[in-house]
Amino acid sequence: MHMQTKDLKCATRLLSEKFEKMSEPKKAIVRELDFSGLMHIPPMNVPHKLLKESANSFKLDKNTLKTSYGSFKIKPKTIVDALDLNASGDLFLDKVSYKYLSEEIKLIFRRFQDNTLKKLIDDMISIGVENEQDRLMFKRIFILYIQMAFLLPSTITKVSPVHIAPIFEMEKITEGNW
Repeated sequence: MHMQTKDLKCATRLLSEKFEKMSEPKKAIVRELDFSGLMHIPPMNVPHKLLKESANSFKLDKNTLKTSYGSFKIKPKTIVDALDLNASGDLFLDKVSYKYLSEEIKLIFRRFQDNTLKKLIDDMISIGVENEQDRLMFKRIFILYIQMAFLLPSTITKVSPVHIAPIFEMEKITEGNW
């Protein structure tokens, strides 16, 4: 996503295992959300220091990775080619301001606020996807999970307002700049 990360933990092994065990109807929803590229990420053990250094060396405003060898421009097409994720268009909100939300949206916010990665995983596995309401809930859980496990990883173990912001724009989720 779009904030500098001071401390992070990227769980590619966990990500790979979840996709391996996911039912076909749920995989179809992931494809519908345009996140199918993440299904092919190998279960790597990337050293924490390398992840932290990479995150802190990436300058979003210029889309560059600054290294001791110079700066490298990371084109949106490179991100698309590597992860099959949209890397252009509008960024999602930095965070959601609770006091300005409707009552219906506040319920959703409270449903996920402070959830742990483990709770999201348990919910993602246990939820059925037979009706539209459950399908939408699975999509929201998946978006939160994928941010915490891979796209916006941190050592903070609970869902934050930054993670929650995209789930209120589900109709634009495939257009957002991940």
